[in-house]
Amino acid sequence: MTVVDDHGRPEPEPAVGEVETLLGFLDYQRATLEWKCRGVDAAGMVLRTARSTMTLAGLLNHMSWVEDHWFSCFLHDRERADTWSGADFAADPDWEWNEALTMPPDEVRARWAAACAKSRGDVAAALATGGLDQLSRGTWDNGEAPSLRWILVHMIEEYARHNGHADLIREAVDGETGE
Repeated sequence: MTVVDDHGRPEPEPAVGEVETLLGFLDYQRATLEWKCRGVDAAGMVLRTARSTMTLAGLLNHMSWVEDHWFSCFLHDRERADTWSGADFAADPDWEWNEALTMPPDEVRARWAAACAKSRGDVAAALATGGLDQLSRGTWDNGEAPSLRWILVHMIEEYARHNGHADLIREAVDGETGE
């Protein structure tokens, strides 16, 4: 039985297998980012704090790109989603961060939610054909390919790091704090 905390996050099950544990923690981190962006208006979504250029909108859009990069492009060696077809990363290495500044909050939230849903399908398809030890079809420049296990742990780390940023930004937006 999935337990959901006061912020709408599914608590990872404490006594399940490795796949369920990894997916549980990844969904918990995704839900944490959703919580930090929930209810924030357009001005709050693009608020910057201190000397950072990060915004909540930018974090959501960046994580949309990261979801596509690791679970579709790298794991399955697919082309980037249409969402990113117009991105000019050569001209603007922070394109996904900057594009989010011009997007309505509901649009950036929907893009991220769709990317997460697609990633869940990509992971399920990979698990059905090989398990955690399987190597990605995409490779790094040196020819090495990470395992699905490595990609899942990396994504948990990516969310956890950016959720710390989201904590600081959300506190600057409206004073909301928590974990």
